[in-house]
Amino acid sequence: MGLVDPEKVVSCEQVREMAAGRIDVDNDRYRTPFDLCCRSLFEQIEHSCDVVLLGSIATPKYVEPLLEIFGERLLFPVEFVGRGDMSRGGLMLRAVEAEMELVYAPVLNAIRHGARPPKLAPAARNRNSSNSRPI
Repeated sequence: MGLVDPEKVVSCEQVREMAAGRIDVDNDRYRTPFDLCCRSLFEQIEHSCDVVLLGSIATPKYVEPLLEIFGERLLFPVEFVGRGDMSRGGLMLRAVEAEMELVYAPVLNAIRHGARPPKLAPAARNRNSSNSRPI
């Protein structure tokens, strides 16, 4: 499906179809819609902004196609190096809670693999909610 508008409702059947696909830089079923959407986005933003990848930069399946289109304008949070999915998510939640912007660097020529950083400190509880639980 390529990049999908966040407001789009996706059916269970569409999710199954996406899950059955292979995310691989050599898979045309993945690459063609992804590349088309990224090129369209590139044309829309022209030189007005950078693009921030909030996913893994350790594997080529996302990075290679994005670098081909966005080049040096493709950035990532440097704190992501060495972190897994859950840790990246926790880091972003804590940054939002602290109203702190992460530090971004170009993906091009970046160190994409690194030592695992220390575990995140436990998140503060939201005391204003009746459903308070740690994030």
